[in-house]
Amino acid sequence: MIDGTTVLETVNLGKRYRRKWGLQDCTLTIPKGRVAALVGPNGAGKSTLLRMAAGLDQPSVGTLRVLGESPTSGSGNLKERVGYLDQERPLYKSFRVAEMLRFGAKNNPNWNMEVAKEHLAQLDIPLRSRIGNLSGGQQAQVALTLCLAKEPELLLLDEPAAALDPVAREELLRILMRQVADCDSSVLLSTHSLGDVAAICDYVVVLAHSRVVLSNDTEYVLESHRILSAVHDGDLLPPPGVTVINSQSSARGQSLLVRIELPIDETRWRVERPSLEEIVLAYLREGAPGAKEGHIRDRDGSGE
Repeated sequence: MIDGTTVLETVNLGKRYRRKWGLQDCTLTIPKGRVAALVGPNGAGKSTLLRMAAGLDQPSVGTLRVLGESPTSGSGNLKERVGYLDQERPLYKSFRVAEMLRFGAKNNPNWNMEVAKEHLAQLDIPLRSRIGNLSGGQQAQVALTLCLAKEPELLLLDEPAAALDPVAREELLRILMRQVADCDSSVLLSTHSLGDVAAICDYVVVLAHSRVVLSNDTEYVLESHRILSAVHDGDLLPPPGVTVINSQSSARGQSLLVRIELPIDETRWRVERPSLEEIVLAYLREGAPGAKEGHIRDRDGSGE
């Protein structure tokens, strides 16, 4: 149930495009004040979920609540409370940057022009430049600026760093962290970069084959998974109290990425802490068939 501690909740949410599901059986909760990452391959449903959360697409089945409201209800002031950055970066290419800012101010009651100008000044993007003459990375930064200047409670960002060089990418991550700290915003962003997830995200949602296969605090995910490795032994079984997420074998032995319930006291296995990237990749390798076995549960015991 949505309350003041959550910004997004879905229950059995699905979106169907004719015969194909863009998202299916999606049940998750995003806590308030988090930088949450949506991770998964192309076609996994990341953009579909963000568009529905922004009220641009309607669910085919299930329920969706954003900041306690339904994005498709047509009531309330949800559009003022949510900032959405589309992957296509829709901007008026003939406008100058300053005209885009004035357009934003006219359409957003909570607009902060000082924030917008300061952000663009730090990026050396002149206000007199035409949008169409800017590089792809600069256009992405202008589009992000329009979202930030709304000072929204929730930022929905679809691949915000996709067109950015490494320096601009680092600046973007720093800005998002400052937005959360200064404006008490929450962020839900889709990304292909697991490095970005590890750098700033404190909550991770993994989508594979249009379904949620992992959803929880990054710290808890790291603490509840281990890599077990052993020299080849055909009779060696996984220790009790673990759930195997992914198994890889070679002539030299086997390696398991597992979810643990209790500390492992088993001398025949070498136990290591995996990185967040290793955990996410293990869930993606297994995909939908392995999600039910390896699916991590929230600390209150409820599954996604």
